[in-house]
Amino acid sequence: MNLLQIVPDVLANALAGPLPGLNAQLRMAPSYRTDPSQVSVVDKDCRVGGVLVLLYPRDGLLHVLLTVRTHVLRNHSGQVSFPGGGCEPGESPREAALREAQEECGVEPASIRLLGGLTPLYIPPSNFCIYPQVGFSATPPDLRPHTDEVAALLEVPLPFLAAPGTRQAEFWELRGQQVRVPFFAIGAHKVWGATAMVLSELLTILGRLGLSQEPQPS
Repeated sequence: MNLLQIVPDVLANALAGPLPGLNAQLRMAPSYRTDPSQVSVVDKDCRVGGVLVLLYPRDGLLHVLLTVRTHVLRNHSGQVSFPGGGCEPGESPREAALREAQEECGVEPASIRLLGGLTPLYIPPSNFCIYPQVGFSATPPDLRPHTDEVAALLEVPLPFLAAPGTRQAEFWELRGQQVRVPFFAIGAHKVWGATAMVLSELLTILGRLGLSQEPQPS
């Protein structure tokens, strides 16, 4: 059996058990967010949202979908993120993640199997508590980005993300101070902050399962 064919069941089982959690997230946190209480959603009066961590095979490798936000958006403009947004009244994070992925990227909800959730994460600048939902599509999605919100789509092979050279760090001036910022270097893009922290937990899980590396010939 092809390795990619077992991904949904194996990953769903792993997501149902104990997660790596904050320890894995904090590996990619900026130096001003090293206190777990700054990352945890516990006791936060925040807006709840869902983001979709969409995995799918392309050219024999497992990929993850990321979006580059346009510069006209109010929050996190120009940054790389997962498709997602705030929950509408009566909507769960799972429902919000699927709806936003359709609105932002044209991904049909019916084509996605939701496998489970990663550890929720608090984002202070926008006062959001995001609940990452891992989804799987058996085939590459038909992507139609909404250009008012999405400047570009990034389809990133997981073996590339997992490669040691992709994780880098620099000192940036943020909030008037020099801050060490880890990021994933993807072409001209630096994926940092909450997106990098969610990816760090995902890669930790996939690494434990042996699913983040390039498949071996059968």
